[in-house]
Amino acid sequence: MSDNLLVVINNDKIFKDNNEFFSNNYNLKILPEGLNNYHKVEYIARESYKKGGQKINLQNIKIASNIIKFIYLIFLTFKNKNSKYFITSINPYTFISFIFLFLFRKKIFLYLISSGHEEWKFILGSWSVWIYHIMYLIMTSNSTVIMLHERLYKGKNAHLVTSSSLDEEWFENHKEAKLDKIRFLYVGRANPEKGIHKFLEMFEEVKLNSELSIAGNLEKIEVSKNKNIKLIGYVSDKKSLIDIYDDHNILILPSFTEGQPHVVDESLARRRPVIIFEDIAHIIKERKGIFVSKRTINSFSEISNYVMENYNKIQESIGKNKFPLKKDTLKQISNIISS
Repeated sequence: MSDNLLVVINNDKIFKDNNEFFSNNYNLKILPEGLNNYHKVEYIARESYKKGGQKINLQNIKIASNIIKFIYLIFLTFKNKNSKYFITSINPYTFISFIFLFLFRKKIFLYLISSGHEEWKFILGSWSVWIYHIMYLIMTSNSTVIMLHERLYKGKNAHLVTSSSLDEEWFENHKEAKLDKIRFLYVGRANPEKGIHKFLEMFEEVKLNSELSIAGNLEKIEVSKNKNIKLIGYVSDKKSLIDIYDDHNILILPSFTEGQPHVVDESLARRRPVIIFEDIAHIIKERKGIFVSKRTINSFSEISNYVMENYNKIQESIGKNKFPLKKDTLKQISNIISS
């Protein structure tokens, strides 16, 4: 492990309970935890007033209730003259942090997970994209960029890494899928860009022998009277999440924008096919078992029926996929930081 400090800076919100820290973002939990195996990590994030379901197993965590304290916590890390800084997204908090670090000529790594241009356009409207783009240009031009997909940045100072949340347990004890009816599963947040609200409208009208389960933060999901829609809620335990995948036969990912979503490989690791929509067809790459639908009832019904009618053959093709592991992702990132 390197003795030099690696400061992970993130816009994520973290809840402190005594000396324990909690978040709802699993991806941004495993990143600082994993990098701490290679570097001495300090994690700086925003303060949350709601306790998340994921306990962060990291001792050196600092949280701030406002931007002034946020910058002050970063300033305190200057005691270690050889500190490096790992920023995990582009937003006003991290942009201001970047400018502060840049002025002090610190070594900065920028981690791009998904397209902020697409997210800002979808969430705030087209008028907002220029704001993000200015931050994007400044931050990418003056840092070492680490990205999960080549479409996120084209500069010479970029490094492409594979992305995974999987370990060996995801590939053990596969269970036979129940095929008596379509058992759709959605795993993720209820944010607008994730498309779950629009998909719920579609599901209410689709004429399939099917049910839909939703696992994730349900605060923004309206309770449905449809008996074929089941709200599982947030699942923090890996074994429980594996069992949930096994209890369903198709993962649905209705997002309007994505980088490299971990839920896709999680589903494929359990040999469950995935249906996505045309907006995020770029995530497929070489993987088998992912099917693309148009955002119409007819197209979605046709794809769903095709998957069910060819299920065993599709599972065989899924079994030929080669998946990266979480440890591979973390090692790649660590090597870039250390080089």
